[in-house]
Amino acid sequence: MIQRTAGAHVLALSKKFPVVSLTGPRQSGKTTLVKKLFPRHAYANLERPDERMAAEEDPLRFLHAHSQTGLIIDEAERVPALFSYLQSIVDDSGKMGRYVLTGSQNFLLLEKISQSLAGRVAVCHLLPLTLSELKRAKLDSNSLDEALFRGGYPALHGRNIKPEDYFPSYIQTYVERDVRSIKNIGDQSAFQRFLKCCAGRVGQLLNLSSVGSDIGVNYKTVRSWMSVLEASFIVFLLQPHHRNFNKRVVKQPKLYFYDTGLLSALLDIRSSRQLAGHYLRGGIFESFVISEYLKRRFNAGRLPNAYFWRDNTGHEVDMVLEDGHDLHAVEIKSGSTVTGDFFKGLDFFARISKTPASAHFLVHGGNRTESRKHGHALGWQNLDDLN
Repeated sequence: MIQRTAGAHVLALSKKFPVVSLTGPRQSGKTTLVKKLFPRHAYANLERPDERMAAEEDPLRFLHAHSQTGLIIDEAERVPALFSYLQSIVDDSGKMGRYVLTGSQNFLLLEKISQSLAGRVAVCHLLPLTLSELKRAKLDSNSLDEALFRGGYPALHGRNIKPEDYFPSYIQTYVERDVRSIKNIGDQSAFQRFLKCCAGRVGQLLNLSSVGSDIGVNYKTVRSWMSVLEASFIVFLLQPHHRNFNKRVVKQPKLYFYDTGLLSALLDIRSSRQLAGHYLRGGIFESFVISEYLKRRFNAGRLPNAYFWRDNTGHEVDMVLEDGHDLHAVEIKSGSTVTGDFFKGLDFFARISKTPASAHFLVHGGNRTESRKHGHALGWQNLDDLN
């Protein structure tokens, strides 16, 4: 079993809150993790008709049946009535870590939590595997393109299954079950076109009107669908940094995917060799680097602090990390040979922001990690050095 970094954070919070919730994309390893962390808790999966019926018919009895051992409730959002009863039980009991909730329909789960369990529940997130988790398990690849193509979903590293076999079923399940239940999306073929359109715009400024025009859907619908992808931890929007340094800066976010394996599948990339020559390889690599950083933040229970910076003349830094008043600038280049041109964006940002070279990082597709006068050059396998 692959050791998950988020486990320590989840356990720590279970000693401080009566309810712990673990959300994340479908098949990111949530159930496996909570069963390992809470081996004495009983387990109920509300996707099973018999267990869902028991919870619906008598919620109080269902929750009290395992009041001493504790209870893991998988797909808890399937029975909304449970949440009101949970509130009264945990208020009366005062016992910490008694209930653990997981779910793949994150929008619905978090909605019920905010309505009934605010202040009583610790909300944690589990995303696909990080590079460091794969390294610890000796499951990482020395090939960047193979790492990008495979992505981080646990099934692709714990079972003998190929990405080209795994992801079509994953996408179908996601669209047919999760998306339909969240937004009652009627035109599933249009939504799949929307998914592919988003994949084709990875690393670009997001223009919802343009997306809608491309797939024949109105702006309001596209905005709603984008919120579904965000709530499902399929995509994230990297917001522009607010400091303008006396420059006019763009205000649109940039679009990225949490998992490059899923992204590659949506782009109809069928092999790591095909990915190596793909015109969007640079955007895929950007998505990989930024999502790796965000996943590490989530695993430690820390809020995202990443942005990008771009002025209206095209000067840009791919990622800006805000640590209090301090800024760290990150440039991302998929090329494996570091050249002076790679640092141009960082050099410009240094001049206008007055940040020192020690706060600048160049992440590249090669293996060498070294310090230069312009900043630190990090090979793609050393992303843990990006703090």
